[in-house]
Amino acid sequence: MKTNIAVIQMDIAFGDPEENRKQARKKIEKAAADGSQIIVLPELWTTGYDLSRFETIAETLDGPTHDLLRDLAAYHQVTILGSIAERDGSQFYNTLVTYDETGARVSSYRKAHLFRLMNEEKYLHSGNEKGNFQIADVPFAGVICYDIRFPEWMRTHMLDGSRALFVVAEWPKPRIDHWRNLLVSRAIENQCFVIACNRVGKDPDNTFGGHSLVIDPWGKVVAEAGGHEEILHASIDFSDVDAIRKQIPIFQDRRPGLYE
Repeated sequence: MKTNIAVIQMDIAFGDPEENRKQARKKIEKAAADGSQIIVLPELWTTGYDLSRFETIAETLDGPTHDLLRDLAAYHQVTILGSIAERDGSQFYNTLVTYDETGARVSSYRKAHLFRLMNEEKYLHSGNEKGNFQIADVPFAGVICYDIRFPEWMRTHMLDGSRALFVVAEWPKPRIDHWRNLLVSRAIENQCFVIACNRVGKDPDNTFGGHSLVIDPWGKVVAEAGGHEEILHASIDFSDVDAIRKQIPIFQDRRPGLYE
């Protein structure tokens, strides 16, 4: 059975959660009206990388963004995911949240690998838990941007049979070739779909590259966005993963004892 995916490649108003929630609502409602069943937002879509102001603009996981995504997911009966600036006491995280079609939050993954080139380690704490979750009994995994440069972390997420790897990002334009090549590699080596949402636009220090992607388990690009705001659509069958993993059984042929 095909699942309709919408990847919302959007610009982000720097440090303005209210404006970003307003824009995201419009785009989510449009994607839902177009028949999308899973809707993906980019990394830190509520704030951008305004890290020095997280004390003011970050929120708890039960804050206004939770209310928005819960209500939209339940009303439109869709799955929605994207990462936000999370406050937990005195600590801050870059956290990927996923809401299922009932409005329940089914995962909250804190970015494991903090990106020094954008000063994350100065303001954020890293997470220590995997980003696995299930939608309608189908296993998936979700990670954030810099995480994809660590193939051992991606493989760890795939060992439970996950059918797709969702990636949300603010990947800068100068390294957009790395983005594309890394994502294709993650799809091939894990025999999974990769559904990757990158932002576009600029902040005070960076220009972002877009080129959100949907890639199949053979590494074929199913759909690719350009460098401007758009909603990228794809229709994929997650059961394709099973046939490919049977054809080339890399997970059965692994020798983990050699890899330590």
